Amino acid sequence: MKKTYALAVLLVVAALGSGCASVPQGSKEQDAKLKTFAAPPADKAGLYIYSNEWMGMSEKHEIELDGISIGSTIYKSYMYKELAPGKHLLKSNGENSSTLEVDLKPGTLTYVWNDISIGFLWGRVELILVDEKTGQKGVLEGGTLVTK
Repeated sequence: MKKTYALAVLLVVAALGSGCASVPQGSKEQDAKLKTFAAPPADKAGLYIYSNEWMGMSEKHEIELDGISIGSTIYKSYMYKELAPGKHLLKSNGENSSTLEVDLKPGTLTYVWNDISIGFLWGRVELILVDEKTGQKGVLEGGTLVTK
């Protein structure tokens, strides 16, 4: 019983000591503008990637776009990129890796949820394409604008 109690205390102390992950953040003005969900220029496509869950709250999850790191999501965060229309490959890294190909259309916004679930040592990730209503709600819940 004492060993179980000691282990529980140790886990709580370790969790509290790890703190929350931090990433570069955009300005309040950028954040407010992006949360209006204005359409991108007709020759571009807008991509939102968000994480709005408490799971993995002390972890960063690196996001790659076409093989290049574009930053990391953290607990309640989102990122936005304007890109050339067409197919792009996203990858999220956690305890596992998740990839998702998105076909971005000119003048439109696309939303991807970086879902975090319980893993063995770290959070497991899954990139999920979501509809506009779900995506906008997730971005608003996501809170912090992440920049690279």
